[in-house]
Amino acid sequence: MLKINGVTIPTPSDFKVGIQDISKAERAANGMMFIERIATKRKLEPSWSHLSKEETSRLFQAVSSVFFQVTYIDPEDNTVKTGTFYAGDRKAGAMDYQNGAIRYKDISVSLIER
Repeated sequence: MLKINGVTIPTPSDFKVGIQDISKAERAANGMMFIERIATKRKLEPSWSHLSKEETSRLFQAVSSVFFQVTYIDPEDNTVKTGTFYAGDRKAGAMDYQNGAIRYKDISVSLIER
């Protein structure tokens, strides 16, 4: 469902795709709105209920570069697309600590198209 730099990552528990227009908007003297759409970009928000410490580490390392390639299913036309993205917020909650090993829950990362 989701690849980063060609490597398949664990299937997210939840996956949201935001479609964002980057625009320049102004109103004329008569109140009419004029909008110039500059680009349309995607913001992907995958999250995982639980990942092992190794999976969490691999995920966060995969998005540690400034820019990277992400392959995903785009809901607008239901096709697989690949684009250049960067990571926004990255979060991992500590569920517990058992036998010297941490377990993570509620892992998420925002992937924003360049």
